[in-house]
Amino acid sequence: MLENTTLVAALLGVLEGLTEFIPVSSTGHLLLAGHFLGFQSAGRTFEVVIQLGAVLAILSVYSARLWSLLRAAPHDENARRFVIAVLVAFAPAVVVGVLAHDFIKTVLFETPVLISVMLILGGAVLLFVDRLAPAPEYEEATDFRLGMAFKIGLFQCLAMIPGVSRSGATIVGALLLGAGKRAAAEFSFFLSMPTMGAAVAYDLFKNRDILDLSALSDIAVGFVAAFLSALLVVRWLLGYVSRHGYALFGWWRIIVGSLALTALLLGY
Repeated sequence: MLENTTLVAALLGVLEGLTEFIPVSSTGHLLLAGHFLGFQSAGRTFEVVIQLGAVLAILSVYSARLWSLLRAAPHDENARRFVIAVLVAFAPAVVVGVLAHDFIKTVLFETPVLISVMLILGGAVLLFVDRLAPAPEYEEATDFRLGMAFKIGLFQCLAMIPGVSRSGATIVGALLLGAGKRAAAEFSFFLSMPTMGAAVAYDLFKNRDILDLSALSDIAVGFVAAFLSALLVVRWLLGYVSRHGYALFGWWRIIVGSLALTALLLGY
């Protein structure tokens, strides 16, 4: 167990940034790592808030394109449809997240065995879908229809269970609904912006009375580490999945989940 909480916060921040946008469950990795390192933040706020560092990383990479879409939306039908599609996909998570917030944070976040099992099962699903998904109808994320976006949003709600993976759920949903591999990842990127931003804001509001200066210091360290490591992943991921698909991440989930589950059953 590491006693230096600043060092642990930095390590967890790097882990968050490296795993947020790949379909392996950043929250699952953070919670398991925190369990084995003996780190637990007040109200589990650290694990949620440092995701904002990853959000800012993707905003910095996509800022020009995002600004272009927002400027074009009032007079360009395709741009307007894409912006609305992202908001439609975001809506189910708002409802489920608000209604189930306390149960998620006090029960699901505190069940490492469940997290490990979800990593394994999610890895198996990802391997299956990566190989057997239907032929893509949409090679561009901007071509997704509103009905398809809403269904992807329903898939995203599965990620309220830690270990499932927000990006994994949305990518699997998009692939099953006819998206190409690159388009699925890119739509997941855009959907992460309102979803994670809202999750951070709501969690800060819910836990405003239990944050202290030491917690804020750890959050700041994790935030910066998450931002820098997420920059590397965002720039790399689309090219990788276009060439190789998602099998690597499926196997990674199965290996990490199996090792964690074994350790937990042995009493660690």
